[in-house]
Formats: sequence, structure tokens, C-alpha cells
Amino acid sequence: MLEELELPVLVAPMAGGVSTPALVTAAAEEGAAGFLPLGYLSPAAAEDAIRSVAKAGVRYGVNIFVPRPPPADASEVLAYRERLRPEAEHYGVELPAPRLRDDDHYDSKVELTVGAAPAWVSFTFGIPDLRIVAALRRAGSTVLVTVTGTDDARRAVAAGADALIVQGGDAGGHSATTRPGAFRGDRGALEVLREVRAAVDVPLVAAGGVGAAADVRALIAAGAVAVQSGTSFLLAAEAGTRPAHRAALGTAGPTVLTRAFSGHPARALPNRFTKTYGRYAPIAYPAVHHLTAGLRAAAAAAGDAEALNLWAGAAYRQARPGTVREILERLSPGQ
Repeated sequence: MLEELELPVLVAPMAGGVSTPALVTAAAEEGAAGFLPLGYLSPAAAEDAIRSVAKAGVRYGVNIFVPRPPPADASEVLAYRERLRPEAEHYGVELPAPRLRDDDHYDSKVELTVGAAPAWVSFTFGIPDLRIVAALRRAGSTVLVTVTGTDDARRAVAAGADALIVQGGDAGGHSATTRPGAFRGDRGALEVLREVRAAVDVPLVAAGGVGAAADVRALIAAGAVAVQSGTSFLLAAEAGTRPAHRAALGTAGPTVLTRAFSGHPARALPNRFTKTYGRYAPIAYPAVHHLTAGLRAAAAAAGDAEALNLWAGAAYRQARPGTVREILERLSPGQ
């Protein structure tokens, strides 16, 4: 089904308000595939978002977070909480008690998605089990799993995935790695794509380092059926990117891999928060995500980019403002 796209581009699901229903719909209307992120939404909000896109009558995708196991050592989260107290005082917020267990309403979102039967369903942070994949496929959805190497690629294919999203370390936002302690983010999408292509025989979508049509052509030439890009669309008119994040894309230095905001490796623009706390953040997603949520919200309200999670891929300097149509035209491999 991915091979039928007019444009071999998937607009990545960017949770937290960036990938709006308008962004997803606009991508579909231009012949690409837009993915609606259900991460962090309540089941009711997820249902509203799906309904908003579905009523446009377009083919669309949905992305679901696979739950991560709780941190083995809660004391590390507590220690990080204490380290963040100066930030809480600065922004006038209360740091919450550690929330160690959270499955992001996984079962409810899977049930909702089976009922909605979108064209595509992608999973991040883990491998869904056979039962879930089978239910989605019976409903008529093509199932994709995001992987960062051959081990997870083989596991995903064994679970019944129709296709894989092969994510390089140069991709913006959270890595899909299931081994966050070992992840270094130093292998680009092209390298990981070639490795995974040699290991499995399903369609592959390459994600990471996509900033121009030449990048799309190179990844397709290397065996991808399509590419996934999120960073290119951060400045889209239809995106819900915060003003401070938009402004930072024009002023920041090279991206960094950090756990400071969420407890899981993610590629972002550098700022005071990543520099001050990145070395101390434990591997504890989503516990750290919940811990820093109030700080990030306060910084966003103040327009302060220094404590925002400024997710961005390595090719962020090629991002340009425009409509989804204009951005897709710049990424079209025919350019």
C-alpha cells in the first residue's frame, strides 16, 4: 500500500501538538502519508483527533507508543527530581511525585484504532504482539513498526509487521530504540537501512536526515520504498509547532542526543536544559517525561526556548517555512 503513494513521503507523527489533524490531512491531500500521533493523548482526545482526520475522507496513518517497562531503580528518578528543583523555582511550578508506571492507555488506543481502521498504523518504542498486529491487519490497516537495527527488525517481522520504518540516529525527536542505554545515535539512516535491508524481506521506510529531494532520492536508491520526515515539517503552516521552537530552528547549533526531557534518547536542538541536565537524566521513560512536563509547559508559556524540548533532526537547517504542499514539492524526488 505504501508503494501506491503519489509521493513516497510519510510525514512523521510528532506528538505533543505538532502533528495537527490539519497537517495530517494536508499531507494526504497532496499524495503523501500523514500520521496522526496518539501519544500523550487521552482516549477521548485520540478519538476526536481520528474523527477530525477521518471526516476529510483521506487515507491517513495513526502512530501508537508501545509501553516501556518501568525504571528498575526509582531512586534515580527521585535524585533527578531533586536536581531539577532550581528549574521548578525559576518557573514557579511544583515538581510532581514520580509517575513510574504509565502505558499511555495502550489497550484503549489499540482498540480505538482497530475500530477506525486507518490505512496505516505505526508503532514506536517497541514491538506490538502478534495478537494486536493480526487484529489491525484484519481491520484492513497496514502495520508498520519503527526499528533502529536488525534485531528489532527481525522481531517486528516475526510479529507480523507489513513494513518497517528504519530510523537512523540522525532522526529528530525520540529514537525508537528498545535499548536506550546502548543507543549512541551515531549511525545515519542510510547505514541502518542497508543493514536492515540485508536482514529482512519486507518494505522499508527510511527515517532520518531527510531535508531535501536529494536525500529522498538517495534513500530510495538504497532500497527504501519511501522516506519519513518530521523535521522538514516543523515550520509548516499547518503544524502546531510552538513559536519559540520555530524561532530556535533559525539560531541553534548542531543537534544533540539527550535524555534530559524524557529519560529516553531523543535528538534536539541544544539549549540550557540539555547542557545542564543531559548528563544526569536517568534512563526512565516516561517517568522523566512526566517529571519535566510542568517545566516545559511553563517555559512554553513564557516563550523561553531554553527549557523546551526542541526536537529536531540533523538536517534541520534545511527546513523552510511554507505550506505542507510547498514542503512536499521541495522533497519530491522528481525535483
